[in-house]
Amino acid sequence: MYCPQPTLSPTVLTIAGSDPSGGAGIQADLKTMTAIGVYGAAAITCITVQNSLGVTESVPLESGLVLRQVQAVLADHHVTHIKIGMIGTMEIATALGGLLADYSGEVIYDPVLASTTGQSLLSCSRLAELSGQLISKATVLTPNGDELAQLAHQKIATAEEALRCARAILTRHEHLRAVIVKGGHLEPDSTDIHDYLVMKNEKVVVSKRKRIQSANLHGTGCTYASAFAAFHCRERDYRKVFSLTAVYMDSIINRSSSISLVKSRANGPLVHAL
Repeated sequence: MYCPQPTLSPTVLTIAGSDPSGGAGIQADLKTMTAIGVYGAAAITCITVQNSLGVTESVPLESGLVLRQVQAVLADHHVTHIKIGMIGTMEIATALGGLLADYSGEVIYDPVLASTTGQSLLSCSRLAELSGQLISKATVLTPNGDELAQLAHQKIATAEEALRCARAILTRHEHLRAVIVKGGHLEPDSTDIHDYLVMKNEKVVVSKRKRIQSANLHGTGCTYASAFAAFHCRERDYRKVFSLTAVYMDSIINRSSSISLVKSRANGPLVHAL
């Protein structure tokens, strides 16, 4: 006779697009979660055709199918954390927003608006409404500088402007607990990178690191958000997790910089193993 376990180990669920090259999307998310030591499950929102040269095709799935994937995992696993990446359509965002209204765990939302090479990954022009469906349900938001500017509907040229935008977003969304501003795009010519952890009514935490020169940066945004979700599943403290995520990213970017996996010799994937 089957005897259920008295307690279930936690699962981190990623909801994102599929990258056949394995560098971004659910493939990068699952590899990251496994490397950090948590169990990862995945619900696919879009099928993409992409490699190190860029995204050539993106086909969103029907919103009901996306929703049923998520429901199947939630019904069977102890999902403490959900990481959301590429959405694709307003219909998918609305369906997920409705489902997450009753979800009490952590939701780490990486508002993927474009690939690393610049191609748009959204088939919906109603950006503010689409993102609002999910930002209002998220606990942590992890935009880069360009994504933060689009969400804030203003140009961002300095770290100070980015921090003001992050605080404004925190104020607008009661459920949101933290915004992580990734500084790689804010200071493209600097030898240092500054990331910022912005929380409500608390001092901003800054992570300053040397910029690592590498041609292999495909999927860094997906990987960062997944690493934060995975570490938070283990540690539960935003400040500590922010630090651990920075160390992990530096480690794999540095290791990946000397590895050749693609014929194009440009924007290859990260190697996620620790």
